[in-house]
Amino acid sequence: MSVSTDSTVASILSSLARSQPASQTVMQEEQNRFLTLLTTQLRNQDPMNPLDNADLTMQLAQMSTVDALERINKLVQSLVESSDLADSTALIGRGVLVGGKSLGLTEAGAIGGFELNAPASSVVVTIYDSSGQVVTKLEFSDVNAGSHNYVWDGQLEDGTQAAAGMYTVGVSATTQDGFPVGVGALQFGPVTSVVRGPNGNDLQVGGLGIYKLDDVRQIL
Repeated sequence: MSVSTDSTVASILSSLARSQPASQTVMQEEQNRFLTLLTTQLRNQDPMNPLDNADLTMQLAQMSTVDALERINKLVQSLVESSDLADSTALIGRGVLVGGKSLGLTEAGAIGGFELNAPASSVVVTIYDSSGQVVTKLEFSDVNAGSHNYVWDGQLEDGTQAAAGMYTVGVSATTQDGFPVGVGALQFGPVTSVVRGPNGNDLQVGGLGIYKLDDVRQIL
């Protein structure tokens, strides 16, 4: 059953008509209370001992200062949010590495990565097909701590070319003495859009999902 554009617009307008006005901010409520208190104070003051002009001026100045600070805070917050959004949108179209074990092979090859907690003498990336069978291994030596990327040309252990598609990886790392080093796999994806999240701007990384900016380990 199709829905016409007119009915959709009518539904939205009806919803907006039923919505309640936005509640007052805390600052607005405080201003209203101050004005009510000041008005009551002026109305009930002793005619023989009226409120001193200096005191009245001081109270108005204090409220004016608080209001100015509130406005400055809102302006600064707006500038910060705008800057964050600009920084995030600049990543659209760029490739990034985030945590994960997926490895997508195209005709041009595949890009993956790993992150080491400490320097490693040997790092081995094992690539599995969809059935869990090992198709090849990539070995790296004398790798520093931090995030690293690699390219797989799709060549299998028997010298043949792997079919394009999705693979998974496992990563292990050891020191020169054979002790294990903490390591995590990274997966590659393009940033396709920016999503406004509850705590900032999040990134839609292709079909991998939505990630926070802090989740990005490398920008390629």
